[in-house]
Order: sequence, then structure tokens, then C-alpha cells
Amino acid sequence: QIPEDPAQRRVRELATLSKQLQHVHPNVLAKVLKQGTVYQNEEIVVINKPYGLPVHGGPGIKNCITDVLPVLAKMLENMKAKPLHLCHRLDKETTGVMVLARSKEVADRIRLLFKTRQVEKIYWAISLGDPDPAEGIVEIPIMEKEVRSHQSHYKMTLAPNYRLSPEDGKVVKIRKNRNAESAVTRYRRLASSSACSLLELQPITGVKHQLRVHLAYGLGCPVLGDHKYSHWSKLAPQKLPEITLRRLKLEQSKARHLPLHLHAYRLSLPLGQQIDLVCKPPLFFQKTLKKLDLDVAND
Repeated sequence: QIPEDPAQRRVRELATLSKQLQHVHPNVLAKVLKQGTVYQNEEIVVINKPYGLPVHGGPGIKNCITDVLPVLAKMLENMKAKPLHLCHRLDKETTGVMVLARSKEVADRIRLLFKTRQVEKIYWAISLGDPDPAEGIVEIPIMEKEVRSHQSHYKMTLAPNYRLSPEDGKVVKIRKNRNAESAVTRYRRLASSSACSLLELQPITGVKHQLRVHLAYGLGCPVLGDHKYSHWSKLAPQKLPEITLRRLKLEQSKARHLPLHLHAYRLSLPLGQQIDLVCKPPLFFQKTLKKLDLDVAND
């Protein structure tokens, strides 16, 4: 049945769209990516990655960006092109700026820029709650851990270098975990309303799920629609405040359909000259901003 409410209809449509992307013909998918091209020159092609599309293949994944790169290259170059190369990755649910290289040499060069932290990345996220302070740096190492619950699963989590001693409340340095990777995120609040905030995030390091983990466990402000990192011990839909549900015209029982609101907004690439690449957030993200009254200009 089709939900009456437009918000719930949209949420449902997004979930369906992400499923449909798995069943369309690779040519159709390449066409979608071609329409989302934001910049190209003789070395790179930059696309605005759609929601719900995995970058790499895996179990149960029929369609992913990697598979359609040869088709996309031909579409962009009138049929006589070498396949494009991936330079970095984004999570399946993350949207936004994605750089593809026209040759292996350029791809290697760009990967090295990412690795040596010469690429400036800016993300936008809508978070639940308001970070305190409104801007700052989260610098807490991250590692993968097994969550033992009735459904055992793996999650990234914080592996702090310090803790408070239970005896006297003093800060004690603890032995660094061998598997933990150092992770640093700058954040700044751009607007807040309806128990949510719009945050500008700059990952200085590139650890898996870093932004989601730092927001959820470091600042206590999980990304809106991040059902994986909103609880530690269970896999359950995110619990939304009353005012947020009201503004989104959503019932809590339907919250599990809410998409992840994390968008790769800007990328600065030092390739000869500085190339500044910007992608507008997808429509669902813009609509959520409007409904929650998160007006960037006014704040």
C-alpha cells in the first residue's frame, strides 16, 4: 500500500530507488552517473554519487560503480575510451563528490594525494542533537569490534587513549590498542533547529565510517538516518525526538526507512592547479533541511 503521508512516501521511494539501482541494466546506471557529472578535463571525471549505490561489488550486490566504469567512459568519450579508474571510495549511503581518473597513472597520483592528506574534503551532515561545543576537533582513535548481542555483528568504535580513573576521577593514559587507527575530524555547526543540526565536517584522516563514529560516539550526535551507529549493542532503527518526527511528518515506526544524511559536499584537489569541486546535496537532503528549518544562510 502507498503511504498517505508525502514524507513517508518519499522515504519509501528512496528505499525503493536504492533497490532499483541494483536491478537496472548497467547502461542505464552509467547514464544516471553521466547525468550526475559535475566536472571533467583530460585527466579526471567527477560525478555526484547517488544515494544507495555501492562503490564496490560484494555478496548480494549486482550493480556497483566499479562495474559500470568502462560503459561510463565510452558514454563520455564517444565510444573509444579506456575504462575510468576509482581514486577513492564513499559508503553506499553517502552521496556527493566522487573523483574518477581517465588513466591508471592519474589514479595513482590522486590516491597518493588522498593518502598523504593533501586533498581537502568537506562533508555536510544532518545530526540528531547539537554538538557541544558548536565547533571543534574530535581526535579519538577508531577500531573495529565485535558487538556481542542476540545478533552478533561488527562495528567501528572509539578506542580512546585516555580514560577517567574510577578511584579519583583523574585522567589516565591507557595502552594504545594495536588495531586502532588514529582518526581526526574537524566539525562546525552551520545551523540548528528541531532538535537537529546541520554540520560541516572535515575528515583529516580517512578511517572507515570515521565521521559516523565520531559524531555518534564522540559527540553524541549521530547522523540522521544512521541506524547502525545510533545504538551500540543492538541493531535497531534510530530513535527520533518528538519534534523531529513532527517536522518530518514521520512516525517512529517508519524511522527505519529514513536515509543517511551524509553528503560529500566539496573536494579540493591539488592537481597542477587547485581544482575545487562542489556537489549540491541530493533532493531528499535539501527537503529535510527545509522541513527541519535548518537554514544555513540565517544562522
